[in-house]
Amino acid sequence: MDESSLYPDIEPYQSGWLKVDDLHEIYWEESGNPAGVPIILLHGGPGSGCRPWHRRLFDPSHYRIILFDQRGAGNSRPLGETRANTPDLLVSDMEALRIHMGIEKWIPCGGSWGSTLGLLYAETHPERCIALVVRGIFTMRKSELDWLYGHVGTIFPDAWHEFTTLLPEHERASPVSAYLARLMSEDPAVHLPAMRAWNALEDSCATLLPPVPPQAKMTDDERAHALARARIEAFYFVYHGFTPDDHILRNAHKLAGIPGIIIQGRYDMICPFTTAWELSRAWPNARFIIVPDAGHSISHDGIRMALMRGMEDLRKLC
Repeated sequence: MDESSLYPDIEPYQSGWLKVDDLHEIYWEESGNPAGVPIILLHGGPGSGCRPWHRRLFDPSHYRIILFDQRGAGNSRPLGETRANTPDLLVSDMEALRIHMGIEKWIPCGGSWGSTLGLLYAETHPERCIALVVRGIFTMRKSELDWLYGHVGTIFPDAWHEFTTLLPEHERASPVSAYLARLMSEDPAVHLPAMRAWNALEDSCATLLPPVPPQAKMTDDERAHALARARIEAFYFVYHGFTPDDHILRNAHKLAGIPGIIIQGRYDMICPFTTAWELSRAWPNARFIIVPDAGHSISHDGIRMALMRGMEDLRKLC
């Protein structure tokens, strides 16, 4: 990723943990303009956590930039926890954080799983959204999961072979459940190979060009966060599908009064284009930006620049 295209590096002026129940504390931070338009960044995964460079996607002179790590992710505690971890609770955590910060309205902005959470939040609390910005659209429908954990092998047979080789033949028909059992094992000899294979599939499919090879050896901290990401993703995909399956698109009419931006890479192999297209049809007052030469990852210059230009355009509205 060309970091020269980002805004200058900044540090948070305030951060902390918000206790949201007897088990979970979510990490949050603020940077940018304390009197600016509030924007909350929703990371992907679920379970990936925010990164310091995420602050640099937004104009710090205009936006009050809020990052938070969802339950079990990033700096939130306890790391990798799947108990009391559901989409509805993540929406409730956002509301608790908004109230804690004394914010009346803000702009949710998220990609991939972050788009899922942003859409859920906006459909639940439309009156709290100044606008909504989503990219790499994912609504966690069965068809979308079947694509990534099955049909994507028609495009990436090499990555799919590596992903399924870890599993015995009789478990390959339901690979997500099979991986979840391994990822939740307490035995590192079981969960570490599963973590590496789980994350490698997604990483292999996220960019148009081959990804940078991973480091030969992770630090203990990197390994813990990579395991948390894999565990929470697999757990959500097995246990937290929506009822009905098209819950988010079915409720998209609730977004009608919210200005929005939808950004989608034409060749996104993680979250195929069709979902973004269907969302744009169900939410016609959102601006639909198609990046013709990009896949899923925000490391694509086109995706990142479309997001940053979109945020500049929103300054005319807020």
